[in-house]
Parts: sequence; C-alpha cells; structure tokens
Amino acid sequence: MGMDFYKRTSYQISKLITRKYSTSFSLSVSLLDNAERDAIYGIYGFVRLADEIVDTFDASFDRKYLLDKLREDAQYAILHGISANPIVLSFADTVNKYKIDWSYIDAFLRSMDYDLVKTDYSTREELTDYIYGSAEVVGLMCLKVFCKGDETLYDELFNYARSLGSAFQKVNFLRDISSDTNELGRIYFPELTQSHLSEEVKSILIRSIEQDFAHAKIGIDRLPGNAKIAVLLAYRYYLSLLEKLKKTPADQILHRRIRISDTKKMFILSKVIISNKLKIA
Repeated sequence: MGMDFYKRTSYQISKLITRKYSTSFSLSVSLLDNAERDAIYGIYGFVRLADEIVDTFDASFDRKYLLDKLREDAQYAILHGISANPIVLSFADTVNKYKIDWSYIDAFLRSMDYDLVKTDYSTREELTDYIYGSAEVVGLMCLKVFCKGDETLYDELFNYARSLGSAFQKVNFLRDISSDTNELGRIYFPELTQSHLSEEVKSILIRSIEQDFAHAKIGIDRLPGNAKIAVLLAYRYYLSLLEKLKKTPADQILHRRIRISDTKKMFILSKVIISNKLKIA
C-alpha cells in the first residue's frame, strides 16, 4: 500500500479525533477546501493530543515524560517526514507543507508544560504568555494554511488571528471555570486570584473578550476563499456561547458548564451559509 496510504490514513485518524472531540469545530472545518481541511485536521489532532496529556491523563502517569516525548516525536517527524504515531505524522506533514515555524509549536508545548506545574496566573503578563502559546499560535498555524504561502496576506492578518485565538481561549476559560477550579485546580484569570467570580468580575472578563472579538472580525472579513466562511462559523458559535455566558448568573457558571445546543449550532450554521450565499449573489 505504501507511504501515501499510511499518510492518508494518518490524516483520517486526525479527522476522527477532531470529530469525536469537537462537533462545532468539525462543522467549521467541513466548509473548507479538501487540502485545507486535511491540514486543519492535522493541526487539531496534534494539539488535542497534547491537551489530553496534560488535562485528561491520570496523574499516576508520567505526563511530563509523555509531553516531552511528544515534543521529541514532532521534531523528528518534521525533520525526517515520518512518525510511527499517525497523529504526529499528519501534523508534521502539514507543518512542512505550509512552512509553519517551529517557534509556534515550541510556544504551544511550553504552555502545555505550564499546565503541569502552574495552578494560577496572578498577573496579566503571565496570562498573556499562556494564551499566546495555548491558543494564539494555533490560530497562526491555521492562518498559514489559509494563506497558502502568501506571506504578505499572512502578515496583514497576523494580529487579527491572535485576537481570535485569545477570544476563543478566554471564552473557554469562562465556560470551564467550574471544572478548571474544582477538578484541575487551576485559575487562569488574574482577577480570580484576588476575588471570586462576581457579576462585576464577570463583566470585566466579558468586556475583554468582546474587544478581542471585535478586532478579530476585521481579519475574518479579509480571509481568502472558503476559509472566511469556515472561520466565521466558529466565530459565530463562540459569540453565541459568550452571549449565553453573559445571561447566566455568575454563581451558576461556577457550578455548571454552559454550552449551546446542537439545534442552536445548526441554526447558526444555516444562517452563516445563507448569508454568505446572499453576499456572493
């Protein structure tokens, strides 16, 4: 069957990981062209694997060793074009095809390392550094795929992509406060190291997220091809989730995970697709 078959199968495995872990993200990715779709699956599969190591694997396992091994495997696969781990291979193949800089991968894995040792982020600088590595660079990797070698466009959209990654991550933090605090023992927002999640603190956090979203939308409108509608769909999903968080009392956010229903997701999907077709027409 040969190497090509193994590589195609590797991408299929990363696709399966994406679909099993995130139905919302999978719907967005499904709107991309085939080559872009495979590349984003390759990126998501890798970052999901790292995230699982630090968040889901039982503490009885040597998670530091596993994360270091993942780093080593990724470096080898990118250099040599091969890995016995299909998820790592699809990621490495994407990195090489789209010339994704190792500094982004290094920053991502550094933030994953933080999750093994840090329990709180008491300053804005610490949080900014963590979010850059855990989310913004993932957006920048995806942007490399969307720009297809157009470095001028990439540079123009760079800061907008960072803002979108930041907004997504902050929404995740707000949504997951209950599990992060009670199960993982982590506090990401500096405001919560000095206080509990009051309505006032919640409003401060939401304003920060809204500013990130507003800046990111400028860049989304400039994305090429189907990337624009795919990223817009993810943007709309997260805006909807943020609106629900705004309407949910702070004490409820502390005790349950807020989500949007599958029906609502499909409504958003339909609305985005229809509005895009009307603009084209």
